[in-house]
Amino acid sequence: MDYQQILAAIQTLPETEQKQLISELTGKVGKREYISNRREKLINKQVGCPHCSSLKFYRFGKDKGSIRFMCKECKRTFTEYSGTWLAGLHKKELVNDYLDLMHEQKSLDKIKEVLHINKKTAFDWRHKILSSFEEVEKKDFNGIIESDETFFLKSDKGSKKLTHKGRKRGGSSSKRGISGDQVAVIVTTDRKGSMDLSVATMGRIGKNDIENAIGSRISSGSILCTDGHVSYKGFAKDVNLTQVVLRADLKQYVKQGIYHIQNVNSLHNRVKKWIDSTFWGVSTKYLQNYMNWFRIEQAFRKSIYAEQDIANCSTEDSLSLNRYRQINYRYQMLIATQS
Repeated sequence: MDYQQILAAIQTLPETEQKQLISELTGKVGKREYISNRREKLINKQVGCPHCSSLKFYRFGKDKGSIRFMCKECKRTFTEYSGTWLAGLHKKELVNDYLDLMHEQKSLDKIKEVLHINKKTAFDWRHKILSSFEEVEKKDFNGIIESDETFFLKSDKGSKKLTHKGRKRGGSSSKRGISGDQVAVIVTTDRKGSMDLSVATMGRIGKNDIENAIGSRISSGSILCTDGHVSYKGFAKDVNLTQVVLRADLKQYVKQGIYHIQNVNSLHNRVKKWIDSTFWGVSTKYLQNYMNWFRIEQAFRKSIYAEQDIANCSTEDSLSLNRYRQINYRYQMLIATQS
């Protein structure tokens, strides 16, 4: 591509993107401002009251430096941060830098060193943000859908109250085959790129686990490609879904040239490699948050402004703080399925 072609391509970009490109090329990139996005949307009535979703609210003074609003419908007040992971957060002036470092997947030790914050603070911020990704980019599945489960060995990484002897990083289960020592993650994708990674249960999955993970998101008329697991057969029958079964033990890898589960198997490999190489394994308690992170990174990997898009998603969810507070409860519910 020569100069004139590049210039012509740039001229087709929106004016804001042209200015951003000029700034990046000249090294005059301004400091990114992520957390003001929700404030602007509230002022412009693009998002509703975090309590009742009504758009009938008005400014009602300030609260500790943030704008406060009063809702005409539910008669409750809220700020620009209410319900989001930013609510009650100290040192908000560090948030923009933290989000950049997080997007670069820097370690907690590196973030602690750069921002001069406590490692526990860096850890808490990470999981508040990741809790906000749970419902983002969760589109319905349609067409040819692939689904299969993968397993992570149960991990108590970081726990100071172990009731059993710790194992070395990696390691293996003391039990043969699929057991309660392993965490089942149901991974689903379709040919348009919609994706879901749900931490389902300890040990083997059942029909209800599949229903809870993806049951409400499959469009009618879709075709479900799976392995020979009997639970998928029961699920497909219950929801009147056409199922194509591929059994690797019979060397059935592709049927009719289009039905396979190669995309979902590739996701298994990529997410496990990401978890092991980037974080050296993660605690089972926080595994769903890391599945959320991987999914969001994949969803915005082709975006020109991936950092901005991801940051915007994190601040738009007014239920994220509640999800963060439920992490321990949800972990206990998961462990209760162990047998």
